[in-house]
Amino acid sequence: MTKLLLSLHVLAAIIAVGPVTVAASMFPPAARRAVPAGADGPVATAVTTVTLLHRICGVYARMGIAVPVLGLATALAMGVLGDGWLITSIALTAAAAGVLIAFVLPAQEEIVTELDERRPVDRRNTVRLAMFTGVFNLLWATVTVLMIVRPGSTTGA
Repeated sequence: MTKLLLSLHVLAAIIAVGPVTVAASMFPPAARRAVPAGADGPVATAVTTVTLLHRICGVYARMGIAVPVLGLATALAMGVLGDGWLITSIALTAAAAGVLIAFVLPAQEEIVTELDERRPVDRRNTVRLAMFTGVFNLLWATVTVLMIVRPGSTTGA
């Protein structure tokens, strides 16, 4: 059962978190290229791309709830719920979710709204969004390393 849970946890992380990290990273430069103008041409395509990237982030973020749920089930089955590396991973996962929910998704929504209303996107907003996206990605990368290395774990290498 542990191997099944661990496999589902890893698959959920790849399938759900991977697209969010990629789409969120692509969003700020795409938003900088999307200057509101006429309804046709490359600008309209750029606005469509920004909207699509925001939708990907939102949908896969909701799917991402499966990652900690399966992770907790796996940890329970492995008997490692009290291990320091796991507690740290849980805290970092919560922080990553907080950054995504409180900063990344709302900033994307604001930029999409500006573009829909044919207002220019303030470069400072895209730079700030890129910073929050980088923090989100760094938190997930750290969690991934902790899941592989598991310092102090008696179940890992």
